[in-house]
Amino acid sequence: MSQETTAIATVQIDNEFTRVTEWRFPPGTQTGMHTHELEYVVVPTSFGTLRIQTPDGEYDNDLVPGASYSRPVGSTHNVRNLSGSECAFVEVEFKRRG
Repeated sequence: MSQETTAIATVQIDNEFTRVTEWRFPPGTQTGMHTHELEYVVVPTSFGTLRIQTPDGEYDNDLVPGASYSRPVGSTHNVRNLSGSECAFVEVEFKRRG
């Protein structure tokens, strides 16, 4: 069982079109394994490296402020900060209408 604690999620906007969440990862934190029900874009706000664990394996994701990337519906992963520095990004999820 992991001794890591949960990353800090702060919902900034949640309306009928989008959900915007700031994610902060102090050293040793993680999201826990989860599956995204919405397509989303990540906008890094700090430099850093996060370890991404998926059902198929794991890899490191290097964050560069302003270098956005997207992920599709159904993405399943755990995001962990194994570094000694805090990492952060803003996640923008796109809700489907009607």
